[in-house]
Amino acid sequence: MCQVEEGYHGQLERQEVPRDCFKEYFIHKFRAMLGKNRIIFPGEKGLSQNAHKKLRFIPGIIYIDEGAAVGLSEEERHRMVSELQAVFKATGFPFHIVPLEQVLDLPSSVVVAAPSPSTRPASTYKAAVDHFIQSDSSKCLTPLKQDETSPPDVPESQTHLLQQLIGSAKTLTAREDLLNTLRQHLLVHTARTEGYCKLMLGDNCTRLAVKLLTSISLGRGAQLAQDTGFSDSRYGDIISVRPMRDYSAKEIGYYNHLFNVPSVFMPGLDTKTTDKASIQRLTESFVTKLQADFPSTVSTIYRTSEKLQTACRSSSTADPCARCLLCMCGLDTVVENASAYQATLISEQLSQTKSLGASSTSVSKQSPAAVQSEWTAPTGQCCSSSCSGGGGGGGCGRTVEGGGCCSSAKIAETTDVRSLLCYSCQLTIKDMSSVDCLPHYILSEAQRRQRRSQMREEISEFLLDDGDEGD
Repeated sequence: MCQVEEGYHGQLERQEVPRDCFKEYFIHKFRAMLGKNRIIFPGEKGLSQNAHKKLRFIPGIIYIDEGAAVGLSEEERHRMVSELQAVFKATGFPFHIVPLEQVLDLPSSVVVAAPSPSTRPASTYKAAVDHFIQSDSSKCLTPLKQDETSPPDVPESQTHLLQQLIGSAKTLTAREDLLNTLRQHLLVHTARTEGYCKLMLGDNCTRLAVKLLTSISLGRGAQLAQDTGFSDSRYGDIISVRPMRDYSAKEIGYYNHLFNVPSVFMPGLDTKTTDKASIQRLTESFVTKLQADFPSTVSTIYRTSEKLQTACRSSSTADPCARCLLCMCGLDTVVENASAYQATLISEQLSQTKSLGASSTSVSKQSPAAVQSEWTAPTGQCCSSSCSGGGGGGGCGRTVEGGGCCSSAKIAETTDVRSLLCYSCQLTIKDMSSVDCLPHYILSEAQRRQRRSQMREEISEFLLDDGDEGD
């Protein structure tokens, strides 16, 4: 790698690290990752570097302020945002600081995959790069000027609702998984509204190695290829890429130290927690400690992830009901009866049957899908008793035993989301005290999918199968 000092072959334990060689090596690895995959084309909003160390795309920075989720005060959040603004302004790139509270007001289109652009062949990429080099590239490299704007003010009620949502998860494992999902939704929505088509994430190989083992522990084995791969097109029009996936955390740390890259410390949900506080924290501790004794641990896990391919239904399918409502990956719960997932449902059903005691006879006659009622809102009240303010409306006057209140079916339809989730997201929702705390855009999309599925079932006798179209 280094042609100046033969004794240095990527070993960062040396006292004297060749700065120039390390910088060239660091930049080349980033450039090679983008050039090898050929996903980001010239003219798109993204960040890359060519051989002349010039930006090929219009870059942008997006920061999600998660201070409310981790319990920071308003003064601490303002101080942290001010420090980040100074760092972002020094780069000269346009930046967007978005509070996490805005996730509560997202549209339902966030959890609906948009039509993906047509795939362009490799020859098109080469032609686009040649045209960029031959043309006056300075016009494409000018960063957009951004006016002096302060982060939007967040109402205290929104902060309280967000804290209530995060706090509804009983375990730290579920809270971290839920926070990651909300962050991803807000990133995709911001990218769409600001005109970005690529979302460049900062995941390095150390973090991806931890994420791979964590995902397996959380039941996300079917989604590993999308969660750890270079590109992720689950949202259709917005493609997430991980150009830093070949870097180790140690390499990034050395680069930041050698070249005085400014940094701002931001606490997370797992800050100052024990190793066994969550599955994510335990896995991270296990991998980092093992890496200290066996330096090839992270690289071995990381290289293994490159060979993984999903075996479940592709998430690029046009049917939105075939995707998980939260993570937007293909559902891994549509399986045969003789499967591990169905065996898990039966075990869960039998456990609930034993605890219910008197109602064991009625529960034992239900199918494994009957455990979905665990996520439905409690029924048995008339809609008149649930109206706030108690004004004038007498309600329908019917109880569930007498045929069902007109509002009970709507509540059950909205909150019974288990059939719309993958196995891992089911475990996250199961750890929540109530699904009513979920943002409105998730609940409304769940209701829309259930109505669509119900309508499709009603007209199924009049639909032609794929094999009947040629008859």
